[in-house]
Amino acid sequence: MARGGRGRRLGFALGLLLVLVLAPRVLRAKPTVRKERVVRPDSELGERPPEDNQSFQYDHEAFLGKEDSKTFDQLTPDESKERLGKIVDRIDNDGDGFVTTEELKTWIKRVQKRYIFDNVAKVWKDYDRDKDDKISWEEYKQATYGYYLGNPAEFHDSSDHHTFKKMLPRDERRFKAADLDGDLTATREEFTAFLHPEEFEHMKEIVVLETLEDIDKNGDGFVDQDEYIADMFSHEENGPEPDWVLSEREQFNEFRDLNKDGKLDKDEIRHWILPQDYDHAQAEARHLVYESDKNKDEKLTKEEILENWNMFVGSQATNYGEDLTKNHDEL
Repeated sequence: MARGGRGRRLGFALGLLLVLVLAPRVLRAKPTVRKERVVRPDSELGERPPEDNQSFQYDHEAFLGKEDSKTFDQLTPDESKERLGKIVDRIDNDGDGFVTTEELKTWIKRVQKRYIFDNVAKVWKDYDRDKDDKISWEEYKQATYGYYLGNPAEFHDSSDHHTFKKMLPRDERRFKAADLDGDLTATREEFTAFLHPEEFEHMKEIVVLETLEDIDKNGDGFVDQDEYIADMFSHEENGPEPDWVLSEREQFNEFRDLNKDGKLDKDEIRHWILPQDYDHAQAEARHLVYESDKNKDEKLTKEEILENWNMFVGSQATNYGEDLTKNHDEL
C-alpha cells in the first residue's frame, strides 16, 4: 500500500516468523518522528532539505530496494559512485546517455517487484513444510504459532500472549482473503498476496480493515483525530507538539475527514492510505529528477546523477551491522 513497509519485534524465539507476517505493519516511530501510512504526496516533492537523512534513506530504498540500500550504506563514496554508475547504464534503456523520469519510474517499479519476489522466495521454504510448492493454512499456522499453541502456559501472563491471541485470527482472515479458490492452500501468487496485500486489488479491503483496527483504539469503528495523531506521534512527556503534528491535525480536518463529521470511516481511510490517482514510482522518479537536474532539461546525465550520488545511494544511515555478501555488480 502505499504504506509503507514495516514490522514488529517479539521477545521470544518465534518472533522472527511473526515479523514476516507483520511485514506490512508500520514500525512505532520515536516520539518526534513522523510515521507514514501512505506514500509521500506529490506536493512534497522538492521541498525537503537535502541534508534530511530520513528522506535520503527513503530515496535509497525506493531506488535500490531495502536490502541493497543497506549494502550501499556500507560502502565508501568512491565505491558507491562506481556501482551507481553501473546501475545508471542499466536504467538508460535506450542508451542515449540520459535518464528520463519514465526510465527511472520503470527502474523503481522493477526494484519494488524484485523486493516482493525476493521476500516471498526467502520465506517460502520456512512454511512449505511438505515441499509440495504450496502453503496450507495449517502449515503456516504451525510454523508461525505452533510453539505458542503448544505451550500456552508460557505466554499466559505476557504481552506476547495478547499479541498472538489478536494476530492468529487476523492472519487467518487475511490468508482466506488471499486464497482465491478457497481451498485453504496458497499458491505462490496467493501467498504473495497474503504477505503483501497492498499490491493486490482484491486485498485492498483487508488493508483498510487492518489499518482501522490498528488505529481505532476506542473500538467505535472509526478513526478520530486523536487516534489519527497517536498513530504517528506519542509524547514521552507532556510537552508541546511539533509543528508537523499541528500540520497533520489540519490535514485531518481539511483533507482526510471528507464528510466533516470529525472521524474517518472505511471509505475515508481507503482514500487516505490507498489514493487511486497516486503512482508512488512516478512520484519518486519525479522527485529524484527534480533534485538532480542541474540544467533543468527534465532528464539526467550520468554526471548529474553521480554529482548527487548521496541522494541515490550514499551512506546517511548508521551501520546496520549485516553480513553483506551479495554481488551487487549484478544489479
